[in-house]
Amino acid sequence: MSSVIEQAVQARLVAAAPHMESVDVTLRYDIGDPFAVSIAFPGPATLEGTDVSWAFSRELLAAGVEGPAGMGDVRVRPYGYDRTVLEFHAPEGMAMVHIRTCEVRRFLERSQGVVPTGHEHLHLRLDEDLAELIRDAC
Repeated sequence: MSSVIEQAVQARLVAAAPHMESVDVTLRYDIGDPFAVSIAFPGPATLEGTDVSWAFSRELLAAGVEGPAGMGDVRVRPYGYDRTVLEFHAPEGMAMVHIRTCEVRRFLERSQGVVPTGHEHLHLRLDEDLAELIRDAC
């Protein structure tokens, strides 16, 4: 079984205008960072014109499918009967995207197949990371 789950999904960028542009984004889960998920946006969909990736807690994404979750840079909530809204807050502004809830649930289920909720700590490499920090300090 792979230690990385990637899933391409279509996201709708919400703008001030009524038109919502669809872009292909990638949801990612890596066993190397078992508590986190990320979403990658292609360059044409960003203000900078370069690929941008946001990492946040898998628990936040799961909670946000069921009800409003998050108070910081990333907020997630259901929208209607079939969409999940992700909000990304940065000093430059805020981005909001809609993703089909069934796609988010499928991604979360796939990540659960790699590391079930509550077992993330079993995949941390604390000894190796500490040894690397000590080695770098010398």
